[in-house]
Amino acid sequence: MSADTGEAIPEARARPGTRRRVIAAVLLVLTIAAGLVVHAALPDSSATDIAGDALYAVAAYLAVVLVAPRMPAPAVGAVAMLWCVGVELFQLTGLPLAWGAEFAPAMLLLGTVFDGRDLVVYIATIAVATVLDAVIPSRTRSAR
Repeated sequence: MSADTGEAIPEARARPGTRRRVIAAVLLVLTIAAGLVVHAALPDSSATDIAGDALYAVAAYLAVVLVAPRMPAPAVGAVAMLWCVGVELFQLTGLPLAWGAEFAPAMLLLGTVFDGRDLVVYIATIAVATVLDAVIPSRTRSAR
């Protein structure tokens, strides 16, 4: 309730970014589920590798929105890009591969070995996600 008027405050006005955060959370759960299906249920191929990379990039983008729902799309894209490129370059150290051998779920977050193609997929996917996020009708984004 508003102290001034006694009227209920719409949820979007009371908590900026709530709607975008909820949408990102739902999409993130769906993206992770799709990624797990690609990883576990489909045969290992170039297509599934690319699909997994694209889903990883989308998940990174959505995770940034979840943490910072009022951040503008270009900034979200930049942070997601830094994460994905950083993780891929970190694979050059060999640590993700070693950690994954000890704790298999680490491979889902950090990957295993460097692949330059992954960088291309990350960049393209995050560029598309950024554009889509930026052009969503203002009615949907008004809760930012």
